[in-house]
Amino acid sequence: MQAVPASVSTEPWKTIGGLRFMEAGEGEPIVFIHGEGGEAAAWQDQFEAFAATHRVIAPDLAGEDAATEIRRLLDDLAVPSANLVGHAEGGRAALALAASHPQRVRRLALLNCVPDAEGLPLILCPVLSVAVAADAARSEALARALPRGRGAVIAGAGADMPFTHAAETAALLAGFLSERLSSFDNRELRTAFGSFMTGVTIVTTAGVDGQPRGFTANSFTSVSLEPPLLMMCIGKSAASIDVFRQARGFAINILSEAQKDTSVLFASKRPDKFDVARWRRGPFGNPLIEGSAAWFDCARYQVIDAGDHIILMGHIEAFSYSDANPLGYARGHYITLGLEQAAVNAAISASRTVVGAILESDNRLVLLPDPSRPNGLSLPEAGRQGQNGSASQLHEMLRREGMDATLGFLFAVYENPDTREQCIYYRGEALLHARGRTVLADFEDIPWDKLPDEATRSMLRRYAAERKIGRFRIYSGDHRQGTVKAVD
Repeated sequence: MQAVPASVSTEPWKTIGGLRFMEAGEGEPIVFIHGEGGEAAAWQDQFEAFAATHRVIAPDLAGEDAATEIRRLLDDLAVPSANLVGHAEGGRAALALAASHPQRVRRLALLNCVPDAEGLPLILCPVLSVAVAADAARSEALARALPRGRGAVIAGAGADMPFTHAAETAALLAGFLSERLSSFDNRELRTAFGSFMTGVTIVTTAGVDGQPRGFTANSFTSVSLEPPLLMMCIGKSAASIDVFRQARGFAINILSEAQKDTSVLFASKRPDKFDVARWRRGPFGNPLIEGSAAWFDCARYQVIDAGDHIILMGHIEAFSYSDANPLGYARGHYITLGLEQAAVNAAISASRTVVGAILESDNRLVLLPDPSRPNGLSLPEAGRQGQNGSASQLHEMLRREGMDATLGFLFAVYENPDTREQCIYYRGEALLHARGRTVLADFEDIPWDKLPDEATRSMLRRYAAERKIGRFRIYSGDHRQGTVKAVD
């Protein structure tokens, strides 16, 4: 082992598991891997360039299996995944680690390391190949052979390019390391994930200090019956991430459709969640939310690092369930199975079905002339005449009226006692491309006397009242004397 150059501080040097290495800084880890015959001290300039923004690590590798040495060092330092920067043969070691343990490598930079593209292992992480001018063509071929590869050339550089052209190398690395790991738009990806309809849970724990903690999540699934295992995911940015990572166990509370408010409470940052919610200690000591459709009280079984989340696997110590309908969630909205079933029952009943919408445009109510009554107005509806209404018919009618409408939650499902019609109403937003016959009414000045019946007036009164507080309920049942049964 060569002596440490005088220009390198001895403070960053450490030894663990018999391996000597330099370490400094905080943040996303970067491991600098020297080539054959090299040493960690050669990375001094890159070390200084990145220590202000990253956790930088440079080992003095001595064994023949450098990839294994690096993996063991990451294990010893409790680093689940890192960016690897390899020079020459150090780049080949980084490639080997990325191929054998892809979950440990976030990004991979190869400096003066241009293996043949043919027979290259599948590497899914972003890869930057920085070569000298003589290897430019091979570097580009390598980049094309990798799903997320790219090439770059530093003119005038030789075999020791990262050290003799440290500034140019650092600039390329800085740009590469600042890029997102995924090329996808996060919002679009989240929307696609949201197409999978899930239940809604509250995940709780007593924590090592015995204080209850909890949050709302839909990233839950069963894993195994023998042994009884389940799992859920927690984002690393969550305020309670360390509490759940260290706790001896946790509980999964599957919410019923009557617990939408509880879901909203635990999705907030309120410090008094457990003062507001009704709960008790489970058999294993974790908080259980009263009224849940089911609960599982678990011991911590395994914690797995997974990108920007951790996977928390639990061994089920006790559980219980009821016949309550679970609360559903898809595409950013709650789904209540009881109400959805009411809508289905209305749609398949022998009575005529009317499908309508309470639409807003520029914060005003959208109404249309009612052809059956002089000067009458009605909500946009399909099914009053002819065949039964449907959502597709309603959309088509709105299009003909020059409206681009988005239908959101169901707002009411009821039977009109005057007409014996089964009525299904959504709430939503409308963009008016052409004014046409559309009438816009302020919610403080709705023309009540022009509406068709008391059922419509009663429904709109509820809508206007709930709109003021920004909290809507959903109603189903038989319409009787202007009241409709509320489904919380």
